[in-house]
Amino acid sequence: MLRTVLTALCFVLAGQVSLAGDLKVANVFGDHMVLQQEKPVRVWGWGTPGEAVAVGFGSGAVTASATVGADGSWTATLAAIQKSFEGRELVIESGSERVAFTDILVGEVWVCGGQSNMEWTLRSTRDSDVEVESADTPAIRYLRLPKVAHLEPQADFPVKEGANGGQWRLCLREEASDCTGVGYYFARRLHRRLDVPVGLIDNSWGGTMAQHWVTQETLRGFPEVQPYFDELEAKLTAWEEGGGSEGAEERYATDLAAWEEARDAAKATGEREPRRPDKRNYEDPATKGQPGGMLNGSLRPIVQATVRGVLFYQGENNSFTESWKPFHRTFPAVISDWRALFGDSELPFGIIQIAGWSNRRSMTYDMNHHTNIVRELQHITWERTENTGLIVTYDTNSNGSIHPGRKLPVGERSARWALAEVYGIKRYRSSDPLEWRGPLYESMEVEEKKLRVRFVEGTANGLRLDQDEEAGFYIAGADQEFHHARVRVDGGDKSLVVWSDEVPEPVAVRYGWSNLPAGGLMNSRELPAYPFRSDTWPLTPHQSTGSYEVPR
Repeated sequence: MLRTVLTALCFVLAGQVSLAGDLKVANVFGDHMVLQQEKPVRVWGWGTPGEAVAVGFGSGAVTASATVGADGSWTATLAAIQKSFEGRELVIESGSERVAFTDILVGEVWVCGGQSNMEWTLRSTRDSDVEVESADTPAIRYLRLPKVAHLEPQADFPVKEGANGGQWRLCLREEASDCTGVGYYFARRLHRRLDVPVGLIDNSWGGTMAQHWVTQETLRGFPEVQPYFDELEAKLTAWEEGGGSEGAEERYATDLAAWEEARDAAKATGEREPRRPDKRNYEDPATKGQPGGMLNGSLRPIVQATVRGVLFYQGENNSFTESWKPFHRTFPAVISDWRALFGDSELPFGIIQIAGWSNRRSMTYDMNHHTNIVRELQHITWERTENTGLIVTYDTNSNGSIHPGRKLPVGERSARWALAEVYGIKRYRSSDPLEWRGPLYESMEVEEKKLRVRFVEGTANGLRLDQDEEAGFYIAGADQEFHHARVRVDGGDKSLVVWSDEVPEPVAVRYGWSNLPAGGLMNSRELPAYPFRSDTWPLTPHQSTGSYEVPR
């Protein structure tokens, strides 16, 4: 009960920051930010109830007004603005109070969400040795949101004391290194092709699961998520019964002293030293990963922002043990809930498919690995959800790391999708759509003890195997036992012929189906084929009870 009262109070304070009389503007606004072009732009904040608020952009060329409501909040909407590389001022006034943000551009604004592969900075990418020092695009700007998880919806996110709103940074060599790598390469391509400023709002958080980015109201309707709520409640109860922060500090001090004693004893006898207590294990569970927690603390403060679309790169942490079980519900819900919160049922959503990691072991291990389930569910979500795109990444992983260093192709493929599907860009000197998809599986048929695989029209032009290597293909008969397969490209028919001498009567084929997919199937644009399988046989991942079946 005490926690409920405290969290409710925190929400009230966050939502009514300025009831004492101070004009406040949401922290997503700041010097050097980018406003979305060609769409009405919402500006919002808090103030004294009943007071008038005036908003002006560019020496008052574009204006809007609002009145602070009884709850202390206000929202004003500027009319659509055309792109501009000229840094202008955004001014908000109420009574004698004035807040101003300088050097504001107008262009394309995208939210970059997900977990660590989106959070991975430009300085951590494979090409950082040349890219960071080469960054010279001040019209590409980014805002990294702080990591805030909360039991209740938050109205704003914290900034440093004395800061003038959120810290938007320019992609110059002095500041670009902390930009999301995927987002940077995505923005750079958009900036060059569209000739517009680009703003990135980075809302990524390493180690998060899909259910962390869905509203609690939605999650309560998913039975598969209830165990996560139960686990959270148990941790909250233990935290309160253990004395909260004060009790945690005492436990940490006790455990640390015991560790120091054990460490000294180990040193004296030449034994292996014990592991030091992790301070993070003594933190309030309300501030850590939880169902809906990251959405409450990190996403909700920006959902009134006017943006063009979302890039979302997440799924790895739903690929461990039984975390895949709620994914068929929670991942589509990320899209539907974010669209509802942003007030745009058609908000473009770029889904970046996970790459995979670790290594290939037995055939059974590969065929049933959790990552296959996550990739398939990402694919199904794409097929079933309008205004989404699926970007392939499995070929960017060269060493089995969960964090592939090659973010350049991921960002540029994402940009191809956005240019083609969101902006309607055509091919060079052509009226044909810009190509952004690799070979996309359509059908399979048996031909004289071999299988012929066909692809969706327009995705397999110039179908080829990279360096003619037959990697990543698997074939099975009615016994559902898979074997590595041979493959031949039928260029004239834009199809594949797949076979194995060990499978005289094949009935199913898979490609790129592994925890760490291999394979160089691509089209003439060297866009990689999407992993696929022709069967719908149940999969039973290791470390799991029960089997996965394709959702209806």
